[in-house]
Amino acid sequence: MKVGTDGVLLGAWSSVENDPDTVLDIGAGTGVIALMLAQRCDAMTIDAVELEEHAYEQTVQNFEDSHWADRLYGYHASFQEFANEIAVEAATYDLIVSNPPFYTDGFETKNTARNKARFASALSFENLLEGVSKIIAENGVFATIIPYKEEADFIKLAAKYHLFLHRVCHVRGTATAAIKRSLLEFSRYAKKPLATTLTIEISRHQYTQAYKNLTKDFYLKM
Repeated sequence: MKVGTDGVLLGAWSSVENDPDTVLDIGAGTGVIALMLAQRCDAMTIDAVELEEHAYEQTVQNFEDSHWADRLYGYHASFQEFANEIAVEAATYDLIVSNPPFYTDGFETKNTARNKARFASALSFENLLEGVSKIIAENGVFATIIPYKEEADFIKLAAKYHLFLHRVCHVRGTATAAIKRSLLEFSRYAKKPLATTLTIEISRHQYTQAYKNLTKDFYLKM
């Protein structure tokens, strides 16, 4: 799987201001978000759970090849299974992140592995939020990136599981383009959310200063 803009955005935008000691990346793919968080904070445990076998193997390999291999751990399981086991152990995470599958329009490819990684049939928003609610720490943070059109329903569903919006960043490709993605941050406590916007490009491959400032620590050339 390629490293996508959504994953880079989430890995760079997610807050580490609460100095998390335990971090979980749900649906790790290549492991890029977990690796970015390892670079950004001193958390001693950064777990990544991935259902698709080849993606899991790639995640583990990338972890082993990194400077932070002693803090990164991969798990081959569905998030539902993983969350239930963690809940039984009464363990929690200070920071949980997920770039979830979000193609909810009923279209699937013939590639089963791709479907698992990219489509909501593998992990619904409700299953995601229910699992997060079981294992997030009392003062923990949950951050995700979803299509803008799904934002209102997702926020409403999160509240059902006592997860309340704290920050939102609306992302558009260019200044004249429609908002495409929503970066969302939740916690167990309700408060007035902080809303911002981010434009990625001025023109093709000409990035805005705001995008450069957010992501420059993770690109070799920016």
